[in-house]
Amino acid sequence: MAEHGLPALYTVFVWWFATGLILHLDGLRPETFRWSMAGATAVLAAACGGLLASAADPSVRGAYLAFTCALLVWGWVEISFLTGWLTGPRKTPCEPGCRGWPRFVAALGAILWHELAILAAAALVVSLTWGGPNQIGTGTFLILWAMRLSAKLNVFLGVRNLADSFLPDHLGYLRSFFRRRPANALFPFSVIGSTIACVMLFRTASAPDANAFQAVGFTLLGTLMALAVLEHWFMVLPLPFEALWRWGLRSREWALAAGRSPDASRDAGHRPARAATKIIRTMEALRPRVAPIPTPTPGRTEAT
Repeated sequence: MAEHGLPALYTVFVWWFATGLILHLDGLRPETFRWSMAGATAVLAAACGGLLASAADPSVRGAYLAFTCALLVWGWVEISFLTGWLTGPRKTPCEPGCRGWPRFVAALGAILWHELAILAAAALVVSLTWGGPNQIGTGTFLILWAMRLSAKLNVFLGVRNLADSFLPDHLGYLRSFFRRRPANALFPFSVIGSTIACVMLFRTASAPDANAFQAVGFTLLGTLMALAVLEHWFMVLPLPFEALWRWGLRSREWALAAGRSPDASRDAGHRPARAATKIIRTMEALRPRVAPIPTPTPGRTEAT
């Protein structure tokens, strides 16, 4: 249980919680994004230190530390993208009727800096763990990268569920690169290939000669791969999977409500009254003044 069940439960919890936390942060008002990025960058620095330390630690503790730190590095990449800090040089929707290679080039332009950031982060993780006996961190990041790339290609080619509700409003133009259809030719290969990889990881974790580090480490990787396969099935099955992270999406409602605060509503309601008062006063000032006609006093004769 400790070598297989606990790592599997830990992976599921971190996957669920980290996804919701990122959705929560990216759903807040834009002025909070700089603080989110500052915090994520501080966590990134700590995660790099953890990867460097864990690379030489082939123990159960080292497996958990490497896995967690690699997830934190990936979290920085996700936050930098969803806050709009690192997306791509193209900030406009795809032109109607654009197909084939031009559509692919346009889509790549919309996420180019993000893809380069993933490449740089992968190089960083590999360099920090290079030559060490603990490669769980590198394996974690490579699984996330490969499966996210597969998901992007499938969404680009067309799937039933696009999960476009996860995109914040400032990235709404990316929806124009998505395509809704029952499935695509790439999807079966994505699912079959990742399922085979998942089985191989679990076989390594449960091998008779596997030590505690290998059992825990490869269970973490196998569970992560299984969750990635599940996310692929979410693309084509008519299931309300967004409900898993509804708590993270509530921040968008809060941000919208904050933009309509009572003070703002009261000020907005008083503006027409103040404007009407100014107009009335201006009209009073511009109205011609008629001098009063003098009334003769009885019994008094005016001089002529």
